[in-house]
Amino acid sequence: MRFEFYNPTRLIFGAGSLAQLGKAARPYGKKALLVIGRGSIKRSGAFDRAVSALEEAGISIVEFSGIEPNPRLSTAMRAAELARKESCDMVIGMGGGSVMDASKIIAALVFYEGNPKDMFMRAGKIARPPERALPIITVPTLAATGSEMNCGAVITFDDEKLKTFVRAEVLYPRVAVADPELTLTVPRDHTAYGISDMLAHVAESYLNAIEGTPIQDRFAEGVMLTILEWGPRVVENGNDLEARTQIQWASIVAWNGWVQVGTEHMLPVHMIEHVLSGLYDIPHGAGLAALLPAWMRFAARFRPQRFAQFAQRVFGLSANGEDKMSLAMKGIEKYEEFLRSIGCPTRLSELGIGKITEEMLFHWAEESLKVNCDAEGRLPGRPPLRKEDIIEVLRMAL
Repeated sequence: MRFEFYNPTRLIFGAGSLAQLGKAARPYGKKALLVIGRGSIKRSGAFDRAVSALEEAGISIVEFSGIEPNPRLSTAMRAAELARKESCDMVIGMGGGSVMDASKIIAALVFYEGNPKDMFMRAGKIARPPERALPIITVPTLAATGSEMNCGAVITFDDEKLKTFVRAEVLYPRVAVADPELTLTVPRDHTAYGISDMLAHVAESYLNAIEGTPIQDRFAEGVMLTILEWGPRVVENGNDLEARTQIQWASIVAWNGWVQVGTEHMLPVHMIEHVLSGLYDIPHGAGLAALLPAWMRFAARFRPQRFAQFAQRVFGLSANGEDKMSLAMKGIEKYEEFLRSIGCPTRLSELGIGKITEEMLFHWAEESLKVNCDAEGRLPGRPPLRKEDIIEVLRMAL
């Protein structure tokens, strides 16, 4: 294996850690753009506690609220303009993955010159990645995306309804303050969608990884087993702080790069799902729950050994003389059963999109290839997906 690993984000983790926000932010200046969503953290009281912690450290606040569940580029641009106007020293994103992603993009847009769309992936490349950003601090209020400790961010272009992404070193948060107490008020459905999201990060990258990475395989399997153990507990009782704590740590480890390092993984299902959430504003974790089992059934034909290993190590299934493909399919059934057991949709027809036509499937497949594709016009993955393959996966998910 040949790889580099780098993650400079300082993580402050644990119940009650929100009180440390001011001290953590103080080295980066005296004025912060505090980015939030549509008000839930104000109703819970978390916003006031964050502001108090910052003010006690001598940091003044410029509030920007209204980040959408699937954030829009135009919203991020308005926030960046406010940060410039107010001469903010840093950007603090307090919310779920959408708020944290938007905050990273806002921090980069403050300095970005030219067409902001050039910052993002299109047709498999980024025209001009951001090279500078305000210091970023993340305060997650939902265990799901792991955005608090990585250098990626997802955005939707308003005019095209195209959901795309950016990865750049300058987007690593300087500090992530992860307080599981902030997740206690997350509703049951969004708790389940978050579990689906973090589980998909690990499962999809694991099943799309190269061979010959046994240590990373075990890391991934351990994270998945932890999510399978603690996920149902936190869905059943949202006030279980211990369960909330374990699940939040799992969501961070799932996507801070450590599990995937050296695996050369790809995320074709994420690319397909981005089309759906970009067009219909469905929760990302719900879309992944509906799509990933279908993709698994498609991809298992090409790598039955990998999927059989998933079935045995993650779900404890025994071969009992069965061939690899049969074992693989049983593992996929177990994965789908788990998603259903915590209340996630496992079919596209359950996402509230309405009647799905063949024309829609063709359109979704075409849109999936607009953001990321290889030299042959296929969606990168193991196996790579042609337009016809994407349509087949979508049909299997109906």
